[in-house]
Amino acid sequence: MKEHADRPAAPNYRAVVEYDGSAYGGFQIQARRATIQGELERVLQQITQEPVRVHGAGRTDAGVHARGQVISFRTTWSRGCDDLQRALNALLPRDIAVRELATADERFHARYSAASRVYLYHVYSSCVRSPLLDRYAYYVASPPDIEAMNCAAALLVGERDVAAFGQAFNERGATIRQVQKAVWRRVGEAYPLWGACQADVAQFEIEANAFLRGMVRRVVGTLLAVGGGMLSVEGFAEILASREISRAAPPAPACGLCLWQVHYDTGERPGPSVGDQ
Repeated sequence: MKEHADRPAAPNYRAVVEYDGSAYGGFQIQARRATIQGELERVLQQITQEPVRVHGAGRTDAGVHARGQVISFRTTWSRGCDDLQRALNALLPRDIAVRELATADERFHARYSAASRVYLYHVYSSCVRSPLLDRYAYYVASPPDIEAMNCAAALLVGERDVAAFGQAFNERGATIRQVQKAVWRRVGEAYPLWGACQADVAQFEIEANAFLRGMVRRVVGTLLAVGGGMLSVEGFAEILASREISRAAPPAPACGLCLWQVHYDTGERPGPSVGDQ
């Protein structure tokens, strides 16, 4: 036992992973459904010939995508990061890719070292629904009122109890979160595909130190009720203050949500900035 205790820890790695979550039951490993974590661990074990536990910065739900998911893991692999990244991308399914990979500080943990996460949610409206856009954006019949939604979204910024919009990941978990940004913008002209589809595209960007389960999609669903004239800004404020999840609108569909970026206290920002779209 002493020999095992004295054995040095395997090197620590960090990676930025992009994935289309349409075919997966979320990031976190499950017994009966394919997951992003499950696929990463399966391929890492195939490459390294040892069990490897992967930790993710964000536990994305079923059907949610990621452009800047950060993972950390340990392995005794000794052939270098470039070879490991190439091997991973050769064996992973086509809807998962490792965009960056490097060794990390011994203390780095993708989840616990993260200072904040940035999620984007896309909504589009057009005369005719677009099957291409449906995979990554939520179709609404009429363009929502961006100004009204921004007035409501501003109420989220700061340290807030956001229990009305999500659930803690365990029974004793706190529901207070620090929201740094919550803003809607129209972005259709910046996306050639969406412009070609003649769609009016709205993007919601929200950044917080952490999120409750289902929080972003429930926030979006409730903000869209404001944008569609079914709920006032004052009504949104009352829902937020109530801490009652039953008063929020149903969650917006998973297809429009993407974990875009993870920020760390060191100033490092793995993944693209919103302006790099």
